[in-house]
Amino acid sequence: MGIEPFTAEETFTGSDALIIVDPQNDFCPGGALAVAGGDEIMAGIGALALRFRHVVVTQDWHPAGHLSFASSHPDRQPFDRVTMPYGEQVLWPDHCIQGTAGAAFHPLVQAAIDRADLIIRKGYNPAVDSYSAFFENDRTTRTGLAGYLRDKQVRRCVFVGLAYDFCVAWSALDARREGFEAVILKEHARAIGMPIQGGTTIDEAEALFREADVRVV
Repeated sequence: MGIEPFTAEETFTGSDALIIVDPQNDFCPGGALAVAGGDEIMAGIGALALRFRHVVVTQDWHPAGHLSFASSHPDRQPFDRVTMPYGEQVLWPDHCIQGTAGAAFHPLVQAAIDRADLIIRKGYNPAVDSYSAFFENDRTTRTGLAGYLRDKQVRRCVFVGLAYDFCVAWSALDARREGFEAVILKEHARAIGMPIQGGTTIDEAEALFREADVRVV
């Protein structure tokens, strides 16, 4: 997939919303589910937020013992895949547990948190994971974000954060599903890049971006 250039002169308007996905300590180096280079994007996201009228932040917010944790499944290891009532689920290390330091926002993204109109907490249903900013992983339970953005007359969602091939990807695809334009600023995102049949989760996500007309810049 060709990556379009993005420059400091790119114009954002009042009909754009910056959606910052899970800029949390546990997803940064030293955290329980660290994404390589996750901390490198935080200061830039903070600066980027100053250019948007509408800023939304998502926060993974799991109860202890969440069913998406490998520790909740005897004889399973982190990154195994299992079938849940709502479909396939990757089992993760325990992460972003409510009220812990790992669930807190990375300190270098504080400028963006201060700018946020809305913080969406997701993954708090102990039986269902939630990657997307718009839906839980059952694909039917809404977070309320789409309605909020429509009320604010947002037309385009601009996504940054962690991780590019999971929560950012699912959020961007669901933005298209909900009728919004979707842009991912790849410079301000980092990926897990798990191996799968035929490639990696990055390849899988980018194939879906092409099909759904998600713009990656």
